[in-house]
Amino acid sequence: MRQVVLDTETTGLEPHLGHRIIEIGCVEVVNRRATGRHFHEYLNPEREIDAGAAAVHGMTLAKLADKPKFREVADRLLEFIDGAELVIHNAPFDLAFLDAELLRWAGLTSAEPIKVRARCGVLDTLALAREMHPGQRNGLDALCKRYSIDNSHRQLHGALLDARILLDVYLAMTGGQSALALDEAVRVAKPAKSVTAVGNPVISVPLRVVEASAEERQAHEEMMKLINKASGGKALWQ
Repeated sequence: MRQVVLDTETTGLEPHLGHRIIEIGCVEVVNRRATGRHFHEYLNPEREIDAGAAAVHGMTLAKLADKPKFREVADRLLEFIDGAELVIHNAPFDLAFLDAELLRWAGLTSAEPIKVRARCGVLDTLALAREMHPGQRNGLDALCKRYSIDNSHRQLHGALLDARILLDVYLAMTGGQSALALDEAVRVAKPAKSVTAVGNPVISVPLRVVEASAEERQAHEEMMKLINKASGGKALWQ
């Protein structure tokens, strides 16, 4: 089975407001093993970068001025991902940007608009993490901590770096099981009925309820705000 772990960095949060992709990172995986092939491009977004976004990834328009534009790499990107299952953390965010870029590209070339889902399957690791760890923090950093994956070298977000980290997280989350065994609903980023982590015991006795402390509740609220911001205000709990 061929999968491509994908991540993007952008100028802001809303593609419908004209925000653009500035970096794409993809890592190829075949039968749950990285092949060593990857796709990586920094892109000139042809617009300014929001201060909030720049604080996340550290990129500025000046740094990207000599980079290719999306239309110059679109063919190679589609060739790389075509027919693969895309593994993305918070897939709706990245897919919205990719579809917007492809629509813009189609307008320039008079080609038919392309939707990523028409070319690829999609597995949303955020949806999977929420099924496996309901009520817990499920951002990439939190999952790295939960699964003992070293991300100490991740000072700022970067598409290729984050894709490589996400690959380690995804393999740890799925516990070595075949990706084909995952619930189909999770693959299309819809709520699934159940996803059980391999090796987790089935608990059938009553559990003591432990109330979160005020500090824990505050930390939870801060994380929810960050996730909501990353989703462009479209978090599922809103």
